[in-house]
Amino acid sequence: MKLFLLLLVVVSSIAAVFSGNSGRQQIPTLPPEAFITAPTPTEIKSRFAMLDDVRLLANGLLQLGQSLREFVHKTKAQINDIFQKLNIFDRSFYQLSVVTSEIKEEEEELKKTTSFLKANNEEIRNLSLEINSKINNIMQERTQLQKKVGSLEERLKGLSQSMIPPDQLSEITTLKLSFDSFQDTVDKPVDADQTASDIFEYLTANTTGLEINDLPVDCSDLFNKGEDNSGIYMIKPNQSEPFYVYCEIDSDGSLTVIQRRLDGSVDFDESWDKYEKGFGDLEKDFWLGLQKIHSLTQQRPYILRIDLEDWKEEKHWAEYHFVVGSPSTGYTLHVSNFSGDLQDAMTNLNGMKFSTKDRSNNDQRDSSCARNNTGGWWQSMSCESNLNGKYLWMRAKGRSVRRKGVHWRPRTGPSYYFKKTKITLRPAITANKAN
Repeated sequence: MKLFLLLLVVVSSIAAVFSGNSGRQQIPTLPPEAFITAPTPTEIKSRFAMLDDVRLLANGLLQLGQSLREFVHKTKAQINDIFQKLNIFDRSFYQLSVVTSEIKEEEEELKKTTSFLKANNEEIRNLSLEINSKINNIMQERTQLQKKVGSLEERLKGLSQSMIPPDQLSEITTLKLSFDSFQDTVDKPVDADQTASDIFEYLTANTTGLEINDLPVDCSDLFNKGEDNSGIYMIKPNQSEPFYVYCEIDSDGSLTVIQRRLDGSVDFDESWDKYEKGFGDLEKDFWLGLQKIHSLTQQRPYILRIDLEDWKEEKHWAEYHFVVGSPSTGYTLHVSNFSGDLQDAMTNLNGMKFSTKDRSNNDQRDSSCARNNTGGWWQSMSCESNLNGKYLWMRAKGRSVRRKGVHWRPRTGPSYYFKKTKITLRPAITANKAN
């Protein structure tokens, strides 16, 4: 560029000299007599030829400068385009590295889960072999005992015929038949589901054997009466029959547990009747029941505490002031005063009715949320959360699969997926408990 400017200055100077000379020739400053000799035609032609050459050179240089300028602009544009493509490549490479790291994390989690399942399978196989061996031993012992009993019966029959009168023998036979019938009843296996279901039934004064008015109204009241061990206890909220709950007790107080998910041992995709009554195992995975939760929240203000653990074993919590409406309102949800280390995902559910797979109470049968969710919850059109969803044994990769599981989805921000949940109640007057 500097060379181009220097050439322009030289050409301009030469052009100025010649144009000045030609101008001085047109303006006569001396009389003709002052010239001793006049220029010849050859000299005049030579001067004009030099001027034409200079003009041609100037035009050539101007064209060269213009070409150089265009080349520089074009080169700059190409360089800018290259830089933009490099920036795009850098961003794409960074995104690819992030996705790669996530895939590696999921691969590590899958390896851990696979090794855990292998260990469990080996343990289950060993237990199964041990149980089968014990069953075989029991069957052999039973066969031997039956033979001995048969032999003893034959001897007893012979002795009885010779020593016992016929009327007493008939009475003994009747007693033996009654005993056999009783033994068959005892040998029948106990229905575990029926036993687990009975613990969620309401109790009466006759079944408790206690003075109903002496029962605590919740686990906090139980703690105030001196109980300091966690476990299953009988309580009687105001305007309710007694029922069993699990109380989590420590040195600071006691929490009434209304929901817990630990290992997926209980299927939470249940009917409306089950969610009203309650189901599961009070010492493991369970849902206390909408009727009982309603009766608890009607007697005084409560704080709802939600404790969650994700697939990286990181723990989170959230708290609300909490009330559940009556059965006639569809157990409408009312929450307020959110606090916690997660984003709020329940305030937007205020006024929502509880819904299950066989009863949708929020006029959303055609929404994707109603079609895809499993388990009972207070569901909205945007599917903010569902802590009673399907238990996933490992972190699912597909979003549609994860949304059917236990998840927490604020209106803005990312969704969270969990493998463990616990929902508890404590009176609002003791809400200063440290988190």
